[in-house]
Amino acid sequence: MQALPPDPHALRPVDSHDAADTFEEYEDLKTVLLAGGDRFDTRVACETAVKGRAFAVYTASIGSRDPLAPAIGFFAGIHGLERIGSQLIIHYMRTLLYRLQWDELLHRQLQTVRLVFMPIVNPGGMWAGRRSNPQGVDLMRNAPQQAEDHVPFLAGGQRWGPWLPWYCGRRGAPMERESATLLRVVQEELSSRPFSLALDCHSGYGFGDSIWFPYAKTRRLMQHLPEMYALKTMLAQSHPHHPYSFEPQSNQYLLHGDLWDHAYDKAPASSLFLPMTLEMGSWIWIRKNPRQLFSRSGIFNPIKAHRIQRVLRRHADLLDFLTRAAYGARRWLPHAGQREQLARLATAHWHRSMLRPGLEADPTV
Repeated sequence: MQALPPDPHALRPVDSHDAADTFEEYEDLKTVLLAGGDRFDTRVACETAVKGRAFAVYTASIGSRDPLAPAIGFFAGIHGLERIGSQLIIHYMRTLLYRLQWDELLHRQLQTVRLVFMPIVNPGGMWAGRRSNPQGVDLMRNAPQQAEDHVPFLAGGQRWGPWLPWYCGRRGAPMERESATLLRVVQEELSSRPFSLALDCHSGYGFGDSIWFPYAKTRRLMQHLPEMYALKTMLAQSHPHHPYSFEPQSNQYLLHGDLWDHAYDKAPASSLFLPMTLEMGSWIWIRKNPRQLFSRSGIFNPIKAHRIQRVLRRHADLLDFLTRAAYGARRWLPHAGQREQLARLATAHWHRSMLRPGLEADPTV
């Protein structure tokens, strides 16, 4: 068998004052990419610099090279403080390399599906121990669209300046390099295909884990609500004890400039692109270890090694489930005769109590 680097299972979150010329997640990603050199198609999507240090934003792909094959993209590290998402994706990449040494079913699966990884979208921010990129912009709020209703003060995105958190960037300015690169990768690798999924890993909101999907800018229904409801139902049936709430992000709050709203709206009409955000609730980690409140990393990441291991185990099934869902899409995607019924069920399940007067759901989505 091919020798692979040992899986540390737990990466130590690094506060900004600990940072040297690099950081642990970045080096771990490079180690995995090196070990998978003959498996992964790796490229540098862009480069970013902070205080004289240059970091590459890597993408890695594996599986079918057929441009019509279904695909799934895994993303993390958009917010530099949220290291656990990057750790999860890197852990999954390493696991795939180990499985490829013996798992014949995985080899067959990869003959007809494409996996795309972008584990550290914002390496400059992660090195510096800050949520934003080195220019002070919150990349998750950097797309040009505005929310259609009120957003939470500051947290929904603001344009006063980078000295306050959740800065969207200057109005009318080009998107930041990292966010524009993510959207380019989505366009080239995912939304140009007949069918694709995306999962973007975050942390820091609530006591529970959530899977959110568009929209964040509006409470109106997305076009592919029936497909999302079918995917949610399939997850509940195949993993009946899963820990996730699965809902539109607008059921929680609205925000300006959401990258995945923008990517979804820009997808060609001929494609079916379903982006999701995994929001790992960090408040439970803080409740179990209140001292984490005194560390910027601790607010968004588990600190103790056994809790990091638990988080990686907890979400591994979700990543594998979504990979299988992409592989088997033709078996579960609703056909024309099912979509109207699923749209009504989805509206009743997610939206009826959230819709405001005058904002009616269209059952023929």
